[in-house]
Amino acid sequence: MTEYDYDILTIGVGPAGMVVSAMGAEMGLKVCAIEKNKLGGECMNVGCIPSKALLRMAKTRHAVTKFNDFDLAEMELPEVKNPFPQIQEKLTFINEKKYAVKFEKVDKIVGQGAASFVDSHTVAVGDRKITANRIFICTGTKPSRPPIPGLETIDNLLTNENLFHLDGIPESMLIIGGGAIGSEMAQAFSRLGCKTTIVQMDPHLLPFADKFAGEILGEAFKKEGIEVYNSRSISQVEAKDGRVILKTKEGETLEAERLLMAAGRVPVLDGLALEKAGVNYTPKGIPVNANLETNVSHIYAVGDCNSHYLFSHAAMHQGMIALMNIMRPWPFRKDFKKYIVPWTVFTEPQISMVGMQEAELIAAGTKYDVIEARHGDYGAAIAEQVTIGSVRVLASKMGKIYGVSIIGEGSAEMINEWGLAIQKNIRLADIMLLQHSFPSMSFMNKSIGESWMMNMLKNSWMKKMMGLMMR
Repeated sequence: MTEYDYDILTIGVGPAGMVVSAMGAEMGLKVCAIEKNKLGGECMNVGCIPSKALLRMAKTRHAVTKFNDFDLAEMELPEVKNPFPQIQEKLTFINEKKYAVKFEKVDKIVGQGAASFVDSHTVAVGDRKITANRIFICTGTKPSRPPIPGLETIDNLLTNENLFHLDGIPESMLIIGGGAIGSEMAQAFSRLGCKTTIVQMDPHLLPFADKFAGEILGEAFKKEGIEVYNSRSISQVEAKDGRVILKTKEGETLEAERLLMAAGRVPVLDGLALEKAGVNYTPKGIPVNANLETNVSHIYAVGDCNSHYLFSHAAMHQGMIALMNIMRPWPFRKDFKKYIVPWTVFTEPQISMVGMQEAELIAAGTKYDVIEARHGDYGAAIAEQVTIGSVRVLASKMGKIYGVSIIGEGSAEMINEWGLAIQKNIRLADIMLLQHSFPSMSFMNKSIGESWMMNMLKNSWMKKMMGLMMR
């Protein structure tokens, strides 16, 4: 039997690699983790965490206008100091004081270069070669750079990789892309005093969501002074006199101090030399089976690099499932695709979804009812002045839940209940009968169940049953 240096080796220590290496080590396995940059990967250092920190700072500044009738444009808002050193300070603290503790049992190779395959059981980092019984590729994704004429001439082009190292808040910013990153950063920078403009080819913001969600967010942006140009084709960008000039095929010319590229992601596969390990891959990622195995059974591709669900929580979950499957005999292994993936865009209003969208149900020919509870009809939301949005559930007549969208205050927390309900086939009657803390925003989840029941009672056969029971 071949002896290897390690039981498990992870390439990349972002959300997926962190779970695999930390859990594997706790299970008593000998684990090595390779990370070319910093522990936590993109999410921790230049993605989810710093972006939410910036959004919180922006929301705090913006909140001074919430409980008055002044027009935002007429108010003198607090002066914005450079927020980025404070964010970097917090990231350093998390890395050194929180994350490092989780990896005490892991042999770490951090900041010493990128990993590449020598063969299917061997990986090289610099001059060092490491062997492992099982190898997990957890390299994630990076910002896409679409073939826009002139893009290569923009020396100070921003992506999420350098955005949080700015010297301060720019006076103005053009953002290419209206997805989660583009929308979140448009609102964050706008609220911090930067004139922001989104230009995108899609017909509405958040093109991966139901149309109504993008339209509601677009209306909110309009009220805050954020300009959005949907359904636009960019013909050219150029740097001129310290400014960025963007031209569309529809005839607009826009300019700003900085340009942020937020138009999709591509898997990080460069330099891995996957062909030396015999691993199949495409420009879209590494294909995997239900167990997250590549075509080479002891090599796994976990997280964004396999292009299934580009969310940090999905990557963490995949890491856990893949590791658990190693320990399980074949009949008891888990199919990662069978688990529900909720998601949230952390703008204000927040937008969260889980399960099937309306377009999918229509395409599948599935009959469904729409049950909705609006923030504007809920006393707590009215009192707290968070009336934008609603809980909107797509369900069968008998209360089977197909999909849920929540727009508005608290959606990021509220959506998880619905994810569990769909995953465990819990029906609307069960949601109705679960006591919810009042006056939390999640009480609207219970209201959905009550509305469904009231609709059921309107059926003629239910009325007959009630009549017989009352005799």
